Amino acid sequence: MAARVLARDRLPLAGRDAVLDRLDDHLGLALTNALSIDTCACWSAAVLAARDEWTIDFDGDQFALGRAFYTHLETDRAGAYFTGAAASDALVERHLPGMQDRAIDLFRELVGGEVRRRARWCGPGVHIFPAGGWLAQRGGVVHFDTEGLSEHQLEHDARALTLVIMLQPAETGGGLRLWDVVHEGHDEPTQGELARPSVIAAYAVGDALLLDSYRLHQIQSFGGARDRISITAHAVEVDAGVWDVWF
Repeated sequence: MAARVLARDRLPLAGRDAVLDRLDDHLGLALTNALSIDTCACWSAAVLAARDEWTIDFDGDQFALGRAFYTHLETDRAGAYFTGAAASDALVERHLPGMQDRAIDLFRELVGGEVRRRARWCGPGVHIFPAGGWLAQRGGVVHFDTEGLSEHQLEHDARALTLVIMLQPAETGGGLRLWDVVHEGHDEPTQGELARPSVIAAYAVGDALLLDSYRLHQIQSFGGARDRISITAHAVEVDAGVWDVWF
């Protein structure tokens, strides 16, 4: 395992094997200029203007435009996530027209094959971590992105990916730490796992990071007066070359 993120100036050759081979050999795949600076500025402004319609998560420690499954699962609101999925997608499309399709298209460029919205789940959404807030001061929870995977998918090690696209990075810090650790059946990392090699992937405006959803990672603390705003989408391979995407 190479203790570094594989950085590229452009998208790698499309195709499941090309991308997954890179993720097997590296801690993540960094993509520069996945979105233009102008697009990110426009979408960031639209997210901030939609503040009254943000989903409040963890008592205001973080927010989302759209509904994120893991925050609803961890706060006993999974029912509201599914009943509100169509409204969530409509809200995101109203404020960020074309964003969900662009995120899915980026997945398609990366893995090839058939990439589709997961039926009855929310499409790609946006996380907002407030400047000066809980995460800014302490960093995020160290975790794997296995929420949303079925027991069958976990038991059979279905390939699963997480894509983060940075719309507005923090002024300082706020990168993503990636460990040389993958999920092995327990959700809480051990002290030995936390001592394994790790790197921090930094983001500029428009950069994207693709990682194996089974990889241990953590958002780092950050400073300054600017909120950290990023698009997130998860994907699982449900059949050979067929991927379902959700938030």
